[in-house]
Amino acid sequence: MNAETAVRLAEQGQDLKAEMTALGRAAKQAAHGLGLADAETKAAALRAAAAAIRAQQADILAANARDMAAAGDKGLTPAMLDRLALNEDRVESMAAGLEAIAEAPDPVGRTLAEWERPNGLRIARISVPLGVVGIIYESRPNVTADAGGLCLKAGNAAILRGGSESFHSSGAILDCLQTGLAEAGLPPAAIQRLPTSDRAAVGLLLQMNDFVDVIVPRGGKGLIERIYAESRIPVLAHLEGLCHTYVDRAADPAMAKAIVVNAKLRRTGICGATETLLVDRPVAASHLPAIIEDLVAGGCELRGDAEAQALDGRVAPASEQDWWTEHLAPILSIRVVEGVDEAVAHINHYGSHHTESIVTDDQAAAERFLSHVDAGIVMHNASTQFADGGEFGMGAEIGISTGKLHARGPVGAEQLTSTKYVVRGQGQTRP
Repeated sequence: MNAETAVRLAEQGQDLKAEMTALGRAAKQAAHGLGLADAETKAAALRAAAAAIRAQQADILAANARDMAAAGDKGLTPAMLDRLALNEDRVESMAAGLEAIAEAPDPVGRTLAEWERPNGLRIARISVPLGVVGIIYESRPNVTADAGGLCLKAGNAAILRGGSESFHSSGAILDCLQTGLAEAGLPPAAIQRLPTSDRAAVGLLLQMNDFVDVIVPRGGKGLIERIYAESRIPVLAHLEGLCHTYVDRAADPAMAKAIVVNAKLRRTGICGATETLLVDRPVAASHLPAIIEDLVAGGCELRGDAEAQALDGRVAPASEQDWWTEHLAPILSIRVVEGVDEAVAHINHYGSHHTESIVTDDQAAAERFLSHVDAGIVMHNASTQFADGGEFGMGAEIGISTGKLHARGPVGAEQLTSTKYVVRGQGQTRP
C-alpha cells in the first residue's frame, strides 16, 4: 500500500466515524422524544407506515428484484434466497404486522408492581423504553419492518443494519417507516440504518456505548461471535435455530407424521424449522417409515444413525457434525433414542436453546420434556414452525432470544422495555 492510498483510506475511515457519530447522536435525541410519546401517537405512526408499505409495494418489490439478482450472481443458497425474497403476500404481511403492533397494548408506562413501606414510602416498578437499540440481522428484509415497528411501539429509537444482500429492499421498507413517523409528528431519526454495508460500520456501531443502549444481533454463529467479541454494549443475542422434534412412544402416528413434515418442510430456511428428528426406540419401526416416506416425497435428504438407516435405505449415514448443524435446507438428521430422558439429554447437548417439541399423548412424558429441556420455547404436540412472535400474538418479533438474561424466546415490544422504580414520599428522611 502506497502512502497516498493509506491517506485516502484513513480519510474515509474518519468520514465514516463522523457519519456514525452523527447518526448515533440523532438516534439518542429521537429516543428521548419517542420515549415520551403517547400510545395513540405511536400507533398512528405504525398505521401510517403500514399504509406507506402498501402504497409503495411496487417500489419495494423492484428493490427486492435488484437484491435477488445480485444474490443470484453471488451464488447464495436456495435457503438464503428464500429468506431474501419478497412477493405481494410477504409485503402485505409486513403491513399487517405493523397494524397488529399498533393495536397491541402499549408496553411503556405500565405499573408492574407497587407497594407501601412501613415508613409510608410508596414504591412502584414502571416499564420504560430501553433507549437506543442497535439491531444487526442477516438477509430477511421483513426484519426491517418488524424491528423498526417493535422498537417504535416500545418507545425506542432503532439503528438497523440488515444484511448487505438485502440493502435495497431494506432501504425501501425503511423509507416507509420514516414516512409513518413523519406523518405522526415523530422524528424520522427514530428509525435509521447504517449508512453503508461496509463491515467497518458495524465495528463502529459496537463501540458507540455513548449513544446505543442495547445491541440485538440476529444471525448465525459467525455473526454472534463477532458481536460478543467486539461489542462494548450489552447484547441480547438471537442465535441459530437448531431445533428438534421428538416423537415419543405414546405419540399418535398420524399426528407425529403431520407435525414432523410441517416442522421440517413448510419453510426450511427459517430459524424455527426442525433440523433433527428424535424417535423413541419402541415406535421407531412403526412410526418412522411413514414419516420418512412423506419427507422423501417432499424432497428432503435424510441422514440418520444406524437404527434409522436400517429402517429405510434412503437414509444416509449421519456424521457427528450433523447433530450440530442448522441446515436451513431440506436436510434432516434422524436419531433413535431410548425414552424422553435420552431425548432431553441429546437436545440439551446439541441444541441452540431455541425451540424444541415433543409429540406424545402421555401427559407425564410431555411435562417432563417441557420442564427439563433448556430452550427459549418448548412445545407439546405442535410444529416448531410456530416459533414466531406473530404466531404468539405479538404482531411481530425481532427474533427468538436464545440467551437467559433480560428476555428469552420471542422478543416483541414488551421485551424491548426495561424498568425504573418510582418512589413517592411525604418528607421521609432515613435515620
